[in-house]
Amino acid sequence: MATVLDTLQKGTVYLQRHGVEEARLNMQYLLAHALKCDRMQLYLDFDRPLSEEDLEKLRDLTKRRAKGEPLQHLMGTVEFCGREFASDARALIPRPETEELVERLRKLRDWKPDVRILDMGAGSGVIGLSLAADLAERQPRVVLADLSPEALALASENLERLGLDGSGVERVESDLFSAIGGPPFDLIVANLPYVPESERTELSREVRRDPELALFGGGDQGTDVMRRFLSEVGSHLVPGGVVAMEFGEGQAGELAAAAEEAGLEEVEIATDLSGRERFLFAVNPAVPA
Repeated sequence: MATVLDTLQKGTVYLQRHGVEEARLNMQYLLAHALKCDRMQLYLDFDRPLSEEDLEKLRDLTKRRAKGEPLQHLMGTVEFCGREFASDARALIPRPETEELVERLRKLRDWKPDVRILDMGAGSGVIGLSLAADLAERQPRVVLADLSPEALALASENLERLGLDGSGVERVESDLFSAIGGPPFDLIVANLPYVPESERTELSREVRRDPELALFGGGDQGTDVMRRFLSEVGSHLVPGGVVAMEFGEGQAGELAAAAEEAGLEEVEIATDLSGRERFLFAVNPAVPA
């Protein structure tokens, strides 16, 4: 009868043959998911025999992973900023760089009570919901906005998963600011689509499983959506309010110029942990004296 160790080794070789990066780690996650145990528990149970039911479930997961289905979709969850969120094909799988953006925002200011936050292009809601949970003592008012009703449905599931129901989080289906009303915001954060169409064939099998609406930003440089966002964002921020956004490689100069053209001040381009220009921060001008 196949044991945990036998299955882990054979599955790793199978995923390697099908071009899956970090094949052993992927196989550990799939095996732990199939057995409903912690990944570290596998090392304590190497000699555990697997039932045919467990093996059948694992075969299906392994075959799907070998065909390029993302690990997060197979498991149905993703870790983000120390919390577990639901993840599936309805929204972009959050990247490590986006976690960096949230960490920066946590430290950016001593956010006031009742701070108003807009997460534009919210997808599964990981940015806005992480901030809502982190700032819970300040009773933030958070709006998750996205053009995709499917993504917003996933965000609603994550709202419930984190126990934030009734905590002042609102979901709005909106093409950028078209359906955004109410008082202006203290912080508007955006992780909008930024992949140029010319890079479509260069994307990994896994990334191509993300919704196209969340990937391709329009125009030769992939910046059309982000430029439109920057041209409108100032009118939705309080004086002195902050805008923060993530973008792709080679887009920093164009977006910094667009932010300045829109009248934003203190425009800053920041790098991610790998040293790539990745984030834009800017401030809405204060009301003239």
